[in-house]
Parts: sequence; structure tokens; C-alpha cells
Amino acid sequence: MSPSAALDNANGSPAAPLTVEGIPALRAKSAPIPKGVAPATSSDMFKSPACYTKPKAKRWDHILSIEAKSRKVSTLKGAAKYLKNPGLISLGGGLPSPEYFPFEELDIKVPTPPGFTPEATRESGTVAHTGKSDIREGKSLYDLEVALNYGQATGAPQLLRYVTEHTELIHNPPYSDWQCCLNCGSTFGWDVALRLFCERGDYIMMEEYTFSSAQETALPLGLKVAPIKMDKEGLLPESLDEVLSNWDESARGARKPFVLYTIPTGQNPTGATQRAERRKAVYKVAQKHDVYIVEDEPYYFLQMQPYAGADGEPVPPPANHEEFIKSLIPSYLSLDTDGRVLRLESFSKVIAPGSRVGWAVGSEQIIERFNRTCETSSQNPSGISQLVLYKLLEEQWGHAGYLDWLINLRMSYTARRDSMVHACEKYLPQELAHWNPPAAGMFVSSELI
Repeated sequence: MSPSAALDNANGSPAAPLTVEGIPALRAKSAPIPKGVAPATSSDMFKSPACYTKPKAKRWDHILSIEAKSRKVSTLKGAAKYLKNPGLISLGGGLPSPEYFPFEELDIKVPTPPGFTPEATRESGTVAHTGKSDIREGKSLYDLEVALNYGQATGAPQLLRYVTEHTELIHNPPYSDWQCCLNCGSTFGWDVALRLFCERGDYIMMEEYTFSSAQETALPLGLKVAPIKMDKEGLLPESLDEVLSNWDESARGARKPFVLYTIPTGQNPTGATQRAERRKAVYKVAQKHDVYIVEDEPYYFLQMQPYAGADGEPVPPPANHEEFIKSLIPSYLSLDTDGRVLRLESFSKVIAPGSRVGWAVGSEQIIERFNRTCETSSQNPSGISQLVLYKLLEEQWGHAGYLDWLINLRMSYTARRDSMVHACEKYLPQELAHWNPPAAGMFVSSELI
């Protein structure tokens, strides 16, 4: 999109930020969504004009690994960009004929907002139907014929459009050339990130208490961990600065680390949540030392209402979608003026971990390298999972319904948190143990005094 296209067509003023209500108009002005098998696609097809009023991200050539720099575009995946040419019939790919897929149709019963409980879903839920030839019959933009075949590493454009719009609605990254790509979940995304940036013998930085699988992903790659101290709000920027400022390459036997892995919200295993000022301070240290941040955020939408105490009045839910979005702690992605953040998003904690579908957001340069790695490993996220998520999020709920679901999750987890903390207050001897009511996530940790 050209800079001039980033102006409102009506009056030439700067384009306004994307809203839920503005998405239909945005889609009406966009090119038709690609509906064929494994079409080439990117977030640029789905971002609003407001994105293009911002500066571009910095370049990160100096931190890319030898492996990342060596990868070329997949010959087979890269050929997809030519298939949009009118009249072209490809004989190059080994695509199975969909007539041999032994799945003719699929029905999924899902909640109808605002009836999100299992009981309400059983009584008044909506049955989402998908057939093998829905696209050809004009019934849907996505069907089993396409979903069950090979796809692009970026993911299906039908679901990529949704997560791109969602990313802009929630985070509105402050640079223009950000991209999303679907993947097989955040643990897989973390593995790809390590391969993009690190060589054997390097150190990476993680919170001193961290997600065990994240560390166990890194260690077999020949990487070492430099722990960063924490307090009740998570990662300490002073500790990060101290580790980096005093790094002794000869004593450590490795170059100064430049990759920080953090779980900012509802941290696993401590339950700590970094407040906005803490994140800004950490980002400032990252700029000072040219550190690249991998922001792993499976619990971001499990942010809860403030804890009111056993005798306090529960805080009511957000009044509307705008209030809900404003109540979310700013993500590192939303603070990232440089393009130095790779955000790992997940459906695992808000929809279903067995879907094995998540997505990554980062600068165009980094996501392009991310996709090159996926093309010859995972190839693409599960087609059935992408189709089921599309049917739920796009055709049944839309962005408004998904926000309703997330508000419902917030209140449900708030109630569970309150029950857990009330039990701690009632049954644990407070002269022996101390805990902080978590502000997000699925964990509460207790410290012996």
C-alpha cells in the first residue's frame, strides 16, 4: 500500500485506528480473500490504512543465526505466487485430489453469545457446518477441500485475516511493516525463534523461574541460560541491566546475550504480571543493550478484575468492548517502536490447547525468516484446526463475539482466583506463608516466610 493510500479517502485526513465496527468497511475496500489451495498471502492484505502511516521497523541482520541466513524460499511453496495468474494450471505440486479425502462434512456445536456455559451451549448453541465443496458452491470462503490439502507456512488466509485484524485491534503496533503468521503453537514458535537468533554456546536470558518446557527447548540446542531476577511484578529491569552491563565474555566463555524470553502476564510458574511501567522499563533496557525480546503471552487474555478481598464487593465486568480493550495491560508489541519484539500468541488457554494453532507477530524481516523455517519443518498448521477456528471465530462469533468470550473468561477466572485466594487466607497460616493474589493467568505461588 502506498503512503497516499494511508489517508482517509473521503477527506485526506490520516486514517483512524481500526475498530470492531470499522472492519466490514475495511474488508469491503480490500482485495478478495484468496480461496484456492495453498495460496500465497500475508498480513499486508488485511491491515488497515492507519498501519502505513507509521515508520518501518529496524533491521535485525546482525542477530540472525547462520541457519536463518542460509534458508531460501521453498521451491514448492514459493511457486504459489504464480498460481494467481489467470489461466495458469500448475502441474508442479503433488497435491492429492480432494475426492480422496474421506471427510465429506463436519458439524461443530459452539456457544451462541452471550450463552457461553456448557448448559447454554447444549440448549441454545449453534451448529456450524462445513462441507467439502462449500467454496465452489458459494456457501463459505473456506471448506474441507482446501483445509485438508497442503497449505502455506503463513497459514490459511481466511484465519490469517482474522488474527491480523485482532492484532491491530488489541495491540496496534507502532511501526508499519509488522506481519502475522500462524503456527503450531507457542512452544513450536519458541523453538523457531531460537533457531532464528542463536548459535550453539550462546546464552539467552529468561526469568529466574520460568516455564520448564521453554528452558528444555533451549538447552538441547547447546544454549545456556542467564537468569534474570524477579519480584512480585515479574522481571526486574535493574537485574536485566546489571547482567548485561557486567557481562564478561572471557569469564562466561560466550558473547553477550541479546535474546530475552519473558512471560509478562500471569507468568508461569509464579503468576506474576508485569505492569505497564515495568514493561516500559524493561523495553528501555532492551534498547540500551540492543536486546531482542521474545514475548510469550498465552495468559494475556486471562487478565482478571482487581482482587477485592474475602469481604469486598466483586468488581463488575467491563461495560463494553472498548472498556475491555483499554483495561488490558499494554503488550510489549504495543510498545515496540523498533520492531525488536517477537510476540507469540496462543489459542491454547482461551480456546483449546489441542488445536495446536497459535500465531507469531513481528517485523516483516523476522516473520519472513520465521516462515522459511516452517516451510520445511511443520509446513503449515493443521488444516482441520484452522477450519474449526475459522468457523467459530469468523463465521459464528466475529470479533465482537470473541471479545464477549474473552470478557466471559476474565470473569470466570476472576471467580476461580478469588476462591483460591479466599481458601489460602482461610486455611494457610499467614505467619508461615505469603502470597500475592494474581492479576492474571492460572497460577498463584506461595513463599515461605
